Amino acid sequence: MALWDRLKESASTMQTQLNTKKNDLKSGAFRDASMAICALVAAADGSIDPSERRRVAGLIATNEVLQNFPADDLQRRFDDYLNKLTADFDFGKVSVLQEVAKAKKKPAEARAVIQIGIIIGGADGDFDKTEQAVVREACYALGLPPAEFDL
Repeated sequence: MALWDRLKESASTMQTQLNTKKNDLKSGAFRDASMAICALVAAADGSIDPSERRRVAGLIATNEVLQNFPADDLQRRFDDYLNKLTADFDFGKVSVLQEVAKAKKKPAEARAVIQIGIIIGGADGDFDKTEQAVVREACYALGLPPAEFDL
């Protein structure tokens, strides 16, 4: 099976897993960490192009789990994290990873955050090395082994 096919299948499986946990994923820490990882993945290569913003906006609008939160609130948080990353990527990344780490207390939320990062990373059909690297860093921030997610 080609890498792209495996990635699509994995993202689909992760989305199904997220949907089954929807009622458990309502905390502010999960909300913030989800938008933080979306911003990290979008900015992973050092620039944020409009298509990456559209992918996240699409996820916010259509993802069942994220519909637990007001879309405009999620968008504002995502934009705030992106602004930190674009102002100074290295310093911003430290701050944004701290937001991701807030989901560490609840393992189901921590795993869901990583799954969202992978779904966003693969949304364009190419979960590239820089995107994988920031998701791996998020795994470490959450105390999760990257190998659990094939990273």
